[in-house]
Amino acid sequence: MLARIHSFGINGIDAFPVTIEVDVARGLPSMQVVGLPDSAVRESKERVRSAIKNAGFDFPCGRITINLSPADMKKEGPAFDLAIAFGILAASEKIPSSNLDRFAFLGELSLSGTILPATGALPSAIACGGRGLQGLIVPPGNSIESALADTVAIFPFGTLGEVVRFLDQPDDTAAFKAETNPAPDISGETIDLIDVKGQTHAKRGLEVAAAGGHNALLIGSPGGGKTMLARRMLTILPPMTREESLEVTRIWSVARSNGRAAKNLAHERPLRSPHHTASHISLVGGGTDPKPGEVTLAHNGILFLDELPEFARRTLESLRQPMEDHFVTVARAARTLRFPSRFMLIAAMNPCPCGNLMDPRRKCRCAAADITRYMGRVSGPLLERIDLHLQVPALTARELGSAPDGEPSAKVRERTIKARARQSERFKDEKVFANAQMTSNQIKKYCGLDNEGRKLLHDAVDMLGLSARVHDKLLKLSRTIADLAGSENIKPEHLAEAVGYRCLDKINN
Repeated sequence: MLARIHSFGINGIDAFPVTIEVDVARGLPSMQVVGLPDSAVRESKERVRSAIKNAGFDFPCGRITINLSPADMKKEGPAFDLAIAFGILAASEKIPSSNLDRFAFLGELSLSGTILPATGALPSAIACGGRGLQGLIVPPGNSIESALADTVAIFPFGTLGEVVRFLDQPDDTAAFKAETNPAPDISGETIDLIDVKGQTHAKRGLEVAAAGGHNALLIGSPGGGKTMLARRMLTILPPMTREESLEVTRIWSVARSNGRAAKNLAHERPLRSPHHTASHISLVGGGTDPKPGEVTLAHNGILFLDELPEFARRTLESLRQPMEDHFVTVARAARTLRFPSRFMLIAAMNPCPCGNLMDPRRKCRCAAADITRYMGRVSGPLLERIDLHLQVPALTARELGSAPDGEPSAKVRERTIKARARQSERFKDEKVFANAQMTSNQIKKYCGLDNEGRKLLHDAVDMLGLSARVHDKLLKLSRTIADLAGSENIKPEHLAEAVGYRCLDKINN
């Protein structure tokens, strides 16, 4: 007898429908899985066999053929276990097959018949909508993230036996409803921007970066507060929209390499901080079976690269395309995958190998050639893609011994939220979340200058030898500074402040 079961596979961070066909025929006992399965899918034969027996059912004695359609798409992971098990039970007439077409199945099986969580439940639930299915059967561990999609009824069950009883009378069971937790209150955060003493210029620069989604580079002597500033960026960023939260949660659902299962809708923006020994594949994604990299795990959040020049040149250069396009394309012979990578890059570096070049109390021991070689580890094209170059000078003894100064994160965050609200209104009919993502046409439309502003911009470009890319970044920065000031138009003082955040352009010229 032939049975058909609905399930879903994962391609990148998206799900695609998979029809599992199971045929049980007479012959020598055997089980074969076809349809481009990976090792985890092929190993499901033994898991499913033991799970069916330990759930109290007789395993069919015959030749079992399992086809995963479409056959030209690679199937990965143990999430097909549950669907394969019910295909075998239906094909061998151990259970009625009348209700199987109404539902899709997702879950890994233990040898005892317990249904274990699987990766990709949220993308599968999203893909389930609009396909005429009445529900998605998932493990209890995937119930909340699946329900976040709000596209199909979710039915979580812990064992094979529970699913069998449900399929006997499916209309008697209510669908699972997830209660989305509200966004956390940051007033009780253990870290705060006010913890960083001094560094008024850098704090203001990071506020501008947070308000417009701009990339920033912190340059200063060791111990000046670069890492402290970078790690407090999350406390001044505006909260995510629901669309951004779903995007982050979907990535967590598929990747799981961040150590966090998607137990609820993501509210906190991700902060990824890979070590400088990270490879380019771990940073942008890839591998034999392509997986998301750090730039994707930092989507809608922050990618913090400490000791920027210590990263391998190839690793740093691999950032150029995702920083510009906001996605990563991983091409392989069998398939091409596209991962989202709309992140803020916050990087930190010393001004020279010994780190004392900007410290008035310590003498720099580096030769000019050593400083040039050190700075040259970060290429010009990559520096052009970083909007703000912020100096973080060493603190004096008086500054170190003083009381905390500046503003708390909550007060700065209020301003960034208001600035993002202006941007949301400006771009409400366009697929743009912040000023840093503006296209050339949008820059022309929203970043107009008066005569004084145009002269100031032309003078800055000519004197500093800036490229067309930096020219556009100055306009985007100016637009963000104007939004923070509540100004509809970009004024010369806004543009002048933006030019002041390009310290490396001044040093190089």
